[in-house]
Amino acid sequence: MKRVGIVFAMEEELNALKKYLTITNEYNIFELKFYESILNDIEVVLVESGVGKVNAARTTQILIDNMKVDYVFNIGVAGGVSTKLSVGDIVLGEKLVQHDFDITAFNHEKGYIPSVGVYVDTDLYLLNIANEVLNSMDEVRYQGGIIASGDIFCTEAKMSEKINAKFNALCVEMEGASIAQVCYLSHVPFLIIRSISDVPNNNNTITYEEFLLSSCDVVANAMKGILERLNNE
Repeated sequence: MKRVGIVFAMEEELNALKKYLTITNEYNIFELKFYESILNDIEVVLVESGVGKVNAARTTQILIDNMKVDYVFNIGVAGGVSTKLSVGDIVLGEKLVQHDFDITAFNHEKGYIPSVGVYVDTDLYLLNIANEVLNSMDEVRYQGGIIASGDIFCTEAKMSEKINAKFNALCVEMEGASIAQVCYLSHVPFLIIRSISDVPNNNNTITYEEFLLSSCDVVANAMKGILERLNNE
């Protein structure tokens, strides 16, 4: 039986997927609550990490070490930094980058991490499944591309434009690339999926608050479809 771990930054993101599942067990490990469920023939483990790269990386390693998952997903919301995106669109992370990691003083590119590189590539098997599922969902608009992560909520259009120009990123959030790094170093296949909750403008914080729950629902529905497709593999 396949075992899938899903990391969420926030309770709203986790609750959006929980409504599709029946929780069978709950565990507390290092003050983190893990929820176990079975969807057809797939075991699913959910956990809320908290916001930010350190919280996400810590939680992902605990998930991998204690729950022995075959795959790791991170789903939730993100801010669009590409003019091609609208609120409610889904982004499949083909590559992940930490836009705030900077050792350029040592003649490395912005975003370069020793033993990792600038970008971490997503598992192609999971990416192909996600593309097939989303392509079959007529009501969903989605794109694959680069997701940038950093420990800052981007409220300025200039910052969003800079991240988009430097890394060719479609969206920005605060966890995905650190989860990708942990999975890469632990040799666990992963995929980061984000629904756009806001786009760069003078009121993007208000937009985020207005569309948070609906964007969570969009990505949760997509994740349900991916789990069902995995079950048939």
